[in-house]
Amino acid sequence: MEKRFSPLSGYLFVVIELVLLAATIMAGIRGMVIPGVVSGVVFLFLSFGFQIVNPNESAVLVLFGAYKGSIKENGFYWVNPFLSRRKISLRARNFDSEPLKVNDKIGNPIMIGVVLVWRVKETFKAAFQVDDYEHFVNIQTEAAIRKLAGLYPYDNFEDHDAVVTLRSGGEEVNEQLEKELGERLEIAGVEVMEARINYLAYAQEIAQAMLKRQQAAAIVAARFKIVEGAVSMVEMALEELSKKDIVQLDEDKKASMVSNLMVVLCGDKETTPIVNTGTIY
Repeated sequence: MEKRFSPLSGYLFVVIELVLLAATIMAGIRGMVIPGVVSGVVFLFLSFGFQIVNPNESAVLVLFGAYKGSIKENGFYWVNPFLSRRKISLRARNFDSEPLKVNDKIGNPIMIGVVLVWRVKETFKAAFQVDDYEHFVNIQTEAAIRKLAGLYPYDNFEDHDAVVTLRSGGEEVNEQLEKELGERLEIAGVEVMEARINYLAYAQEIAQAMLKRQQAAAIVAARFKIVEGAVSMVEMALEELSKKDIVQLDEDKKASMVSNLMVVLCGDKETTPIVNTGTIY
């Protein structure tokens, strides 16, 4: 598990290095070979221990294969020169996936892409639990997208019992995506800050057919409303004519009137009126 490493101040060792450098120079001037060589070797050895940690960065320290800890506080430090150091960024990062061709819950091929905001939370896991945590994030995001697409239909045209769909699920679908990604990326010490679907469409081979289906459904819905309104208007017209005793209509005349009104009200094109100046019989 991750543990904090407490390094020494780098500024203190800058002073020590200056003293050693001065001692080396003075030994050389005075012809003191052995002290000069010793101080010079120590100077060079200590110079490899300086470590700078920038804001929102960390350094993972390993000594001969043994994990010694991680430095997460930014600053100028000195550590054992024998420690191998690996820098890992703690900044938030964006991953905008390319749209993937997958099958939804009912088997329709669709194109789906997500945008993921993530950051490294545990440096030990990021450094040692996986080979390349950035590549791991990319691969696991793709796997999570494929699983998410299999949980929901694209829409409810074919699955009328579906309450939640990819197209209309909104926050519920995104929360499921975040949960799935969080479980997959936890092994690499990665925290999922946000995950959202940013691209959703039918695959190219069925896009045209699905568009026609959606248009047909919209036309049917519009026609239903038109017919519903036309029936109400015809009913109101017959009631008003009968109530005000404007004209007496037998069943045949009512049927003819209803037919004409329905044609006028429900037709796609404007009707052309014909004025009859004589008898209607």
